[in-house]
Amino acid sequence: MCDISDVSGPEAHPGPCDEGITFYRKAVLLGRAPTAEPPACLTELGLLTAALGDPSVLVPVPPEVATTALLHPMEQQILEQQQQVAAIRTAMSQVESVYRTLRREGRDNVQRLSGAAVIAAAVAETTQATERELLTAHPGGSRPTDVLARSLVLALDAQKRGVRQRTLYQHSVRAHYPTLDYIKAVTEAGIEVRTVDEVFDRLIICDRSVAFIPDKELEHHNHALKVTDPGVVHFLASVFEHAWERAAPVVYESDQQRPPLLTDETRLRVLQLMVDGYTDAAIASRLGISSRTVASHLKRVSEILGSNSRAQLAYLTAQSGILDGSPPPARQPRGPHEQPAGPTGPTA
Repeated sequence: MCDISDVSGPEAHPGPCDEGITFYRKAVLLGRAPTAEPPACLTELGLLTAALGDPSVLVPVPPEVATTALLHPMEQQILEQQQQVAAIRTAMSQVESVYRTLRREGRDNVQRLSGAAVIAAAVAETTQATERELLTAHPGGSRPTDVLARSLVLALDAQKRGVRQRTLYQHSVRAHYPTLDYIKAVTEAGIEVRTVDEVFDRLIICDRSVAFIPDKELEHHNHALKVTDPGVVHFLASVFEHAWERAAPVVYESDQQRPPLLTDETRLRVLQLMVDGYTDAAIASRLGISSRTVASHLKRVSEILGSNSRAQLAYLTAQSGILDGSPPPARQPRGPHEQPAGPTGPTA
């Protein structure tokens, strides 16, 4: 007889043992169990059951009946789990629809534009549809004359439609006559223009609903992003407003051929960036001027402060109080054997 300790259900004991097979054969032939103590595997598998009217007698059960009885609870559990799976899939499909829709709309909120012609067409189309406000920022100093010509047509057309326009340039454009001619034309039409030492990057915002910015993920030029996400556009508008508040208006006086150059402010910014460790090329890039102009500003201050190296110039500039708004000290002549104050080093 098999050991009942080895039997723990049909999963652990999928079939009867040899003794159980022999016992079941005899039960089928006799119509009842030959003894009152059958192998445990037969009872576990439901192949024996108590006879009707005499519970002490065991009779054989057809295998298909026993199989059905064994599998019914499992099949019922599987059915319930399948129904749960189907319910979860149905619920998630509704959420998935929302998710995919929002993801698709999110992708539509940022559109990549490649090529100067494509970008120009997209900007023109959007600005021509602008109804209330147009904000633009142009870093890097002077602009090409052909770009200025196209921009002038769009700007004047928008002004006729009653669109309020504000434009930011860098101080360096005050020395570029084509850009100044453009600024004079638009300001006479009522468009506001200001300049600032540094502009964050090229930016166009139409009705605070659409923005155009450079695509920095691509190394090549002539790539831009058209952004319509409300949160992003709002952030970009806030950045513009912050720069606008600290910018200087471009105003033509009747006795002036062009607005003031703001040389002193530019020079202070050059000095600040030099003290912060920027190279001439990096300073020029940030301020929209040439490296030669940067060097000219530094040379002028070096002459005033009596510096003979970049390291000493940075030290003397920081010590002089120029960056805090104090006027530069008059240069004191030195004797032939007098050593300059502050650290020295090779000119960068």
